[in-house]
Amino acid sequence: LLNINVGGKPFQIACKVAAQYPVTRLGKLALCTDPMTKLQLCDDYSVQKNEYFFDRDPSIFHYIFHFYCSGVLWIMDEMCPSNFMEEVEYWGIHLKYSQRCCRILFEEKQDELNEYLKIEKELEAELEPVDLSGKFEGKFLGQFRGMVWNLIENPYSSVAAKIIAVMSSLFVLISIVGMTLSTVEEIQHKTGKVWMEQLEVVCAIFFTSEYIMRLISSTSFKNFLRAAFNAVDLVAILPFYVQILFESLDEADTLYHEELHRVENVSKLGKVLKLIKLMRIFRILKLARHSTGLRAFGFTMRQCYQQVCCLFLFIAMGVFTFSALMHSVEHDVPGTSFTSIPYAWWWAAVSLSTVGYGDTVPDTVLGRIVAFACISFGIILNGMPISILYNKFSDYYAKLKAHENELSQ
Repeated sequence: LLNINVGGKPFQIACKVAAQYPVTRLGKLALCTDPMTKLQLCDDYSVQKNEYFFDRDPSIFHYIFHFYCSGVLWIMDEMCPSNFMEEVEYWGIHLKYSQRCCRILFEEKQDELNEYLKIEKELEAELEPVDLSGKFEGKFLGQFRGMVWNLIENPYSSVAAKIIAVMSSLFVLISIVGMTLSTVEEIQHKTGKVWMEQLEVVCAIFFTSEYIMRLISSTSFKNFLRAAFNAVDLVAILPFYVQILFESLDEADTLYHEELHRVENVSKLGKVLKLIKLMRIFRILKLARHSTGLRAFGFTMRQCYQQVCCLFLFIAMGVFTFSALMHSVEHDVPGTSFTSIPYAWWWAAVSLSTVGYGDTVPDTVLGRIVAFACISFGIILNGMPISILYNKFSDYYAKLKAHENELSQ
């Protein structure tokens, strides 16, 4: 017999039984004849009791002991998958000896736990800034750059850093409101236009200063350019300077070109300037740096990209299917809008989304039956993934908010 003591609890296993599984730890112990090798397989050995001691979990070893007695490895639902796998790997027993039903449930539980731990780690990384204080040591203006980094990247480091974070969000909102008001006809007179231009200059100066501070406090220029948030910051300030450049070029053209060519050039530049000014709307993405809700939304989209892609795939399948059906039953109707399948795509997309503008409607009974099937499919289609996305979003938002409260304390 093999006299075994696991965590203070004694067990006895016949050597012949353990030797039936030579790959396992106890099987090697039963077959081994070298005393030094036996000592390497256990944690301690008592000569008086002829007992091998293992400093392992005795509660899980009950299932290991049962495996040697019956040849079947039982897995209980209440056990921690990580702890159980660690113990099973230590004793050298493979999961193939367990029942297939138990093994499937255990592997699913293990995958869920691994996915949960992965998401928890990524959620903490969303709000917790990387500690770069040690990376500035020995570099040019290292102490100053470290101070700037804490001020601009870590809003929980000081009151000033929190104020800058709040000011950044306020300037984004002010800039968006200013851009919106600049399109109002009553404000487009001379005085209102000057006020809007001055407001844009102030916002551009603040965003530029913020971007320069982030650039100064970066440890790697290449990683700085690759960061998504820094790209958003660059897009927020580029339209202002590109607009100034185009306006200066426009003024230069008026001095060297004829009147007709100048008018055409001004028209072209006006269209380009409108497009550049429209790019300022992307400044609202800067709020994601300081908004827990926007971060939770972006994190949900990253984690559920497979479900989102499946949703778009189903929508595309529905659009192609129902547009083809509608065209086949309506194309002979005089004055119909369903003259071809591509012309029916818009109707199918609107009907699947359950919006139903009513700009294009079927005239025949068969067409209305197809429309009813399309709307019913859209209701079912929209109901499946949206509930999953909302549940995950609310869960991620609650966890991010809780982690944010922990950092602020």
